Amino acid sequence: MSNPILEIKDLQVYYHVEAGAVKAVDGISLSLDPGTKLGLVGESGSGKSTMALALMRMHKAPAKIEGGHMVLDGVDLMTLSGDEMRQARLRDLSMIPQGAMNSLHPLMRIQDQIIDGIRDHDPTLTKPELNERVTALLQSVELNPQVARMYPHELSGGMKQRCCLAIAISMHPKLIIADEPTSALDVVIQRQVMETLDRLQEELNLSIILIGHDMGLMAQFVDRLAVMYAGKLMEVGDTRSMFADPLHPYTDLLIQSLPILENKGVFTGIPGITPSLLDVPPGCVFHPRCPQMMDVCKEVVPAYRQVKPGRWAACHLHGVVQ
Repeated sequence: MSNPILEIKDLQVYYHVEAGAVKAVDGISLSLDPGTKLGLVGESGSGKSTMALALMRMHKAPAKIEGGHMVLDGVDLMTLSGDEMRQARLRDLSMIPQGAMNSLHPLMRIQDQIIDGIRDHDPTLTKPELNERVTALLQSVELNPQVARMYPHELSGGMKQRCCLAIAISMHPKLIIADEPTSALDVVIQRQVMETLDRLQEELNLSIILIGHDMGLMAQFVDRLAVMYAGKLMEVGDTRSMFADPLHPYTDLLIQSLPILENKGVFTGIPGITPSLLDVPPGCVFHPRCPQMMDVCKEVVPAYRQVKPGRWAACHLHGVVQ
């Protein structure tokens, strides 16, 4: 069995504001095997994007990594200097940011934006070699090489997204973090972009973390799921098993919120709202909204434990509190 390409151990990321510490990521531990697609899912404000920025070490004040380790292919990203981490980006891990269509520089041609990162990592490449690399990258994401000479405003939303994907794979990284990469696209283009990402994942043997809140998209694309709520992990397991038999009530409610063809016009939501991360409830953070709440849930934080082979959950329904 191969070693994990990524191991996150007790990661804590807090936003320090006047009112106190906002615990956006509070003790997250998980691992990712090589060539695996992991979906990180949860409602808005659960800490997904904060964790992505922390992995890239692109978080900014008032955010601060309070503790934990992020080990990518044997290297603890927390121990790298600023320059070392800058070189690790694109080469070892890259990110398709949320709102990626707006992340392109409006005054630079697409080829210059792709070349910018490549040249920073390999300044020995000649101009013809760089142009050849750009052409190959654009073709790999199913874009005409002529796009290289265009500006972002000349491209459609789907084309901009593919350009961002070309930049992300430009140095053949081991891990790509995609933070809601299709949130601003219509469903047809969304499907096409995800199929392109899926194909590239197989061709380049990439590991992918897909961040979002669309359980339907996750079901179609990822191998494993990690469910976050209020800065904590609720459940982790392979996608098929989690949809067939969710172990945590929150996971179950997320799945139930998906629209069903047999019940057209009927939408099921999760009652209540997410808590303030400045003042999270005692015990299980989900207990105020949980339909299966027990007395112990109000007082004791459930242990995050392996409930079944390959399945982890933080819920008092699984295991007796000592």
